Amino acid sequence: MIKKYLVLICLVTSVILLVIAALAYPGGSMADKNSIGFQWSKNFMSNLFTAKAMNGADNPGRIWALVGMAFHAVGYGIFFINMSKKISSRPWADILKFTGVANILFIFLIATPLHDLGVVSIILTLTGLFIITVFILKTKLHVLKCCCIICLLTYYCFFFFFGLGYLGLAVILQKVYIICSMLLVLALEYFTRYEDFIQIKPGGKKI
Repeated sequence: MIKKYLVLICLVTSVILLVIAALAYPGGSMADKNSIGFQWSKNFMSNLFTAKAMNGADNPGRIWALVGMAFHAVGYGIFFINMSKKISSRPWADILKFTGVANILFIFLIATPLHDLGVVSIILTLTGLFIITVFILKTKLHVLKCCCIICLLTYYCFFFFFGLGYLGLAVILQKVYIICSMLLVLALEYFTRYEDFIQIKPGGKKI
């Protein structure tokens, strides 16, 4: 039973711990170094993982953020590994499995001094979700088709605004794509089956 709901348990635990970390964050953001507390519309999530808050105070929420990110990493890793078992195409399934294992390492690195290397996890996650989206588009799961496309668009919008230096919008879109991604992961984990991805030939034969 626990194995079946492991992805859900990991992601819910991650959210709870990150919220606790945000509540314990002393303050400070790029917009205002003297602001009080963690502001979801002003602070990037990476602010939670630093030993010192942006206002210079010690950050007691850091440990909660680190543990929360560890649960997040494991949840996403297990998700991609589980999805690899549902994809009938072995080469693509192997790529998803690799993505799952690599994500467990790289997502957690975001919460360490190797943050820049950990950003690779975003590319891995995008790659994995893109592969899954391609296969979802070949199924009859029409609601999930829309969810996959919307989720990918939130990622691209974040990169677009962050790359152009619109940090005020980027910090909000970061939360949007994280929420969309987690909801999509849970939907794909619990509302898809191996049978959904079996391709049907025009003659009616399954491949």
